[in-house]
Amino acid sequence: MRILLLVVYYLPSTMSSAKLIHDLATEFHRLGHDPVVVAPDESISDDTEITRDNGIAVLRVRTGKIKTASRVLRGFNEAILSTLIWEKGKRFFKDNPCDLIVYYSPTIFFGSLVQRLKKLYRCPSYLILRDIFPQWAVDAGVLKKGLAYRYFKLKEFQNYRAADIIGVQSPANLNYFKENDLDRQYQTELLYNWATLKEDNIQPGNYRERMGLQGKVVFFYGGNLGVAQDMDNIIRLAKNIENVQNVHFLLVGDGSEKSRLISNIVSNQITNITIHDAVGQQEYLSMLSEFDVGLISLDRNLRTQNFPGKLLGYMYHSMPILASINPGNDLKDILENNNAGLVYINGEDSLLVSSARRLAGSETLRRQLGLNARALLESTFSVSKAAQQILSHFTRMD
Repeated sequence: MRILLLVVYYLPSTMSSAKLIHDLATEFHRLGHDPVVVAPDESISDDTEITRDNGIAVLRVRTGKIKTASRVLRGFNEAILSTLIWEKGKRFFKDNPCDLIVYYSPTIFFGSLVQRLKKLYRCPSYLILRDIFPQWAVDAGVLKKGLAYRYFKLKEFQNYRAADIIGVQSPANLNYFKENDLDRQYQTELLYNWATLKEDNIQPGNYRERMGLQGKVVFFYGGNLGVAQDMDNIIRLAKNIENVQNVHFLLVGDGSEKSRLISNIVSNQITNITIHDAVGQQEYLSMLSEFDVGLISLDRNLRTQNFPGKLLGYMYHSMPILASINPGNDLKDILENNNAGLVYINGEDSLLVSSARRLAGSETLRRQLGLNARALLESTFSVSKAAQQILSHFTRMD
């Protein structure tokens, strides 16, 4: 069947959702289906651009800036995504009927577009829900429960209503729906994040040498530099471990907090941390293959749970994981039960520093945790499992 996949970021973006959807589309194609990816793109010159690569058709629709925009501009540009994508892609949608719609959140603003496409195609839809917004923004202190919050809640529920099934990323997210009586309104299930188990064309880039990091144990963070990630947490760790000469922190990505973080590093003269611009997907994977420890940071005030997509890249490359997360996050149990990483609650700075020292000082520990992380990926987070789970609900259409 033809499957339309709708996402805000797609390759060559380094956002984790871009890689997740690409891997899922590739797996759908491998299983004999016809995947069609639709994504906004601020960089193209025409209203739409259609490409086909390795069996995956991609419709890119020109929109305003999202990832690099200010919060207000990003909110506006996301709010009009459904309208823009429909108006500019209308001819494509009508000429390419689909049998199933799979859409990814964030964003919360695809609901009206999905409803319109479902009516056009008379087909079901599956929502991959990775981010419970606006609740996390309230928890992080970014948003107050005023007019904007009420508007976002309306869009959140519209996004949910457009789905026949909602796949959440952790058991705690299932509990969130239950505790808020949302499980009575929406059909939900646990759908873990996923990754392919074999990447092609990962070329060595000699990044350690090019960046002057020879002899260093490099703690690597890749992805969004935003409020929910509380990157001050990582900067604080770097500052607290400055006296360990063989450690360096490398953060690769973009986001709303990037400029402020760079200013913070410069003003505090922190010399063991570097923020590098976002890179293309292949370059990002090459970087992962060369460095030593994968970092995860989440704001401690978050009450909704999050399994960051960057975790999959770390596990693929057998990197040990050092994580500082919000209380109650299921990620702690999963990583610790599988001895795949060292996990603390954001704010437990002394424990985080102590574990960073341990990892820096023991190649044996890094190797042991890294191999366990790879084993966890293979057993729990494979793309084949995710694709089969989604398709299992719609086998009557095969």
